[in-house]
Amino acid sequence: MTAKQRQVVINDTTLRDGEQTAGVAFNADEKVAIATALAQAGVAELEIGIPAMGEAERDVMRAIAGQGLGIALMGWCRMCDNDLFSAVDTGVKLVDLSIAASDQQIRHKLGHDRGWVLAQIDRQVRKALDLGFEVCLGCEDASRADPDFLRQMIDMAARAGARRIRYADTLGLLEPFTVLARMQALRSYTDLEIEMHAHDDLGLATANTLAAVVGGASHINTTVNGLGERAGNAALEESVVGLKQLYGIDSGVDIAQLPALSALVERASGRAVHCQKSVVGSHVFTHEAGIHTDGLLKDQRNYQGLDPLLLGRHHELVLGKHSGTHAVIHAYALLGVQLNRDEAVILLDAIRQLVTEIKRTPSSTELLQLHLNIFNAEGGLHCEAGN
Repeated sequence: MTAKQRQVVINDTTLRDGEQTAGVAFNADEKVAIATALAQAGVAELEIGIPAMGEAERDVMRAIAGQGLGIALMGWCRMCDNDLFSAVDTGVKLVDLSIAASDQQIRHKLGHDRGWVLAQIDRQVRKALDLGFEVCLGCEDASRADPDFLRQMIDMAARAGARRIRYADTLGLLEPFTVLARMQALRSYTDLEIEMHAHDDLGLATANTLAAVVGGASHINTTVNGLGERAGNAALEESVVGLKQLYGIDSGVDIAQLPALSALVERASGRAVHCQKSVVGSHVFTHEAGIHTDGLLKDQRNYQGLDPLLLGRHHELVLGKHSGTHAVIHAYALLGVQLNRDEAVILLDAIRQLVTEIKRTPSSTELLQLHLNIFNAEGGLHCEAGN
C-alpha cells in the first residue's frame, strides 16, 4: 500500500503530553474548549489526561467525555493496578498502558528485568480488557530498545488482546531514515496498529512522524504548536499539512481551522507561538527580500510552497532592509501614493536606515511620514497621496 492509499489516524495528546510542557497548566474550561476545538477540526482521537493524577484530573476527563464529541478518547496510564483502576468511569474507552522498553529504563528506572516487563504486559492488558477498555501498549523509550525484545513485547501484547502499540522516541534521538526502516520492519512483523510518538529534541519530530507514516504507522501522536516535554512533540499543524502537501494524505483534519486552534492553545498554555513558526506563525507568509517580492508580484507561484488560502491567510509584502524598488512602488501604491523609480530609490535608502534603527517593519503611518519628510524637504511632494 502506498502512502497516498494509507489511512492515518491522528491521536492528539495536547491535553496530556502537551500539558507536560514545563510550566503549562490548563484549567478545566480550557481543556474542554481545546478538546472541543480539536474534535470540530476533525481530529479522530484525543489523549485527554492521566487518571492517576487525582480526582480533579478525572473530573475534567469526565467533563470532556460528557461533551459527546463523537471521537475516541484515551487515558494515559502506567502499567500498574492503581493507574488502570483510576481510568475506570472517566469516560475513556481506550487506554495507553505505558512501560519501559529499553534496558536502560527497565533496569535503572523500574528496577526490574525483561521478564518482569513481559509478565506485566500480559497481566495488565488482560485486566484492562476485562474492565472494558481497548488497549494501546505504550513502549516508552522504544527507540533505545533491543529490537528482539521489542518484538517480544509486541507478541505478548497481541496475545493478551492489545490492538495497538505506541513506538515512543522518548528522548527524540531518531532521524527520518532510521524511523522509516524501523517502521517498515515493525509493519512487516505485526498486524497491530502502530502509533508513532516523536519528540523534538533534535528538531526532527515532524520529519520522524511523517517518515513513520511512510513506513507503515497507522496512528501518530501530535500536539498543537508542538507543545510537550523538553523541546516538545510533533506539531499537529505541521503533521497535518505535511501529510497533505507531501504525500496527498488527508488526515481528516480541516486545515483552515489550524490557525484558530493554534491561537486557542497559545492563549491557554501561555506559550507564545514564534512569528516564524511553520504553518501558523504570524510571519510565515510575509516577504521582504526584493527578489522574492518581485517574483510574487509577477506570479505568486514563483515563491509559494504552501498556499496561504488553505489556512484562510494571504501573502503579505513588507518593506525592510532587503526590499527592492518594485516592492517600494507596490507598497506605496497600496497607500494611495504613486511613485516613479527615482522616488522609490530615494525612499528605499531611507527605509533601510529606518528599519536598521527601529528593528522592525515600518508601519503605514511611518512610511507616509517618511515620504512626506523626504519630499517636503526637497521642495514639495512629487506625487499625490490618496486617503
